[in-house]
Amino acid sequence: MSDTAEQGTELTEQISDEERRKQRRERRLSASRSAERILARPGFLRTLRERLALLERASDLYDLDELSDIYGSGVVAALEEKVAGLLGTEAAAFFPTGTMAQQVALRCWAGRTGSPTVALHALAHPEVHEKHAFSQVSGLRPVRVTSEPRLPTADEVRDFDEPFGTLMLELPLRDAGFVLPTWEELTEVVQAARERDAVVHFDGARLWESTVHFDRPLDEIAGLADSVYVSFYKSLDGFGGAALAGPKTLVEEAKTWRHRYGGMIFQQFPTALSALVGLEHELPRLPDYVRHARVVAAALREGFAAAGLPWTRVHPEEPHTNEFQVWLPYDADVVSEAAVRTAEETGTVLFANGWLGGGPGLAFTELFVRAAGLEWTADDVKAAVADFVSRLTEEVGK
Repeated sequence: MSDTAEQGTELTEQISDEERRKQRRERRLSASRSAERILARPGFLRTLRERLALLERASDLYDLDELSDIYGSGVVAALEEKVAGLLGTEAAAFFPTGTMAQQVALRCWAGRTGSPTVALHALAHPEVHEKHAFSQVSGLRPVRVTSEPRLPTADEVRDFDEPFGTLMLELPLRDAGFVLPTWEELTEVVQAARERDAVVHFDGARLWESTVHFDRPLDEIAGLADSVYVSFYKSLDGFGGAALAGPKTLVEEAKTWRHRYGGMIFQQFPTALSALVGLEHELPRLPDYVRHARVVAAALREGFAAAGLPWTRVHPEEPHTNEFQVWLPYDADVVSEAAVRTAEETGTVLFANGWLGGGPGLAFTELFVRAAGLEWTADDVKAAVADFVSRLTEEVGK
């Protein structure tokens, strides 16, 4: 066979694999939408009609007979005031995305500190998921304090071998397993940064979920930092959006940069109202989700052990939030097919998210526990594990 023919065959196989994974993803999402039992039903899996119905709850939270917002007025301003109160900051600014909010925050701090250098974790969201926006768009210079699957330590911050103006901490650190430091470790890291005359910014997209682990209220946690970003959809199930909270002077400057970055949107009332609904109805329930995630995690470990799998890992062993990782010693495609088949054939979705390769013969997924998951007992989890493992064994044998 000629080189050209071989390349054509390889391309066909590659396209076939990609199409197969796309089809499996569609099957997984379809099974999740129609599931009789699932650990979390995130809003993005719902229909437009179901999502719009969320706003019916808003009438108890905001006067819907008021004029709608224009360029940040009205309900958007009310949301900003609400967030500032929850986080204990002087002010807050609404942003259409967290990517924009954090670039603006760190750009403002760079102007104040005189340093464009931002110290962060190698697995931090801007490093992994934002196409190098810090450096490509905002003229910032990210430097990696550590790549270990945990938050930076005080010694690592104190002994870092070059100066930086801002330390950014992602709480929890998603790509390391939604992990958090202890309260003592966090306060020591913040103090180490201050000893270097650096400011501290929290990437708190999921900070709402951290109160159980830290055993502290939100305002005390946020009070450690000079500024904080929070998301309205990752934990609160809003339509989207984010907020930057901090000193009034910083927030006012951030609003100017928000305009320059294209974030001064004419009307945002659907997103703002959905955020108010999330703060009212989802935020108080997050501690229950976190505590039940620990029940689910323990049952997963027991279920896998009873099924006789050679090796498994739930990480963290006791989840720090209502989200955590599950690792299995199999190829990601094999595990993915077993998970989808289980969902389709039983109507119970144990693993709603996709599986990724974590190395040769290793696969991992993220598992979320929300309101729907509170209905699951430990025995329900173990039964779902048994159903999954039986199909996994079949797939491995093919």
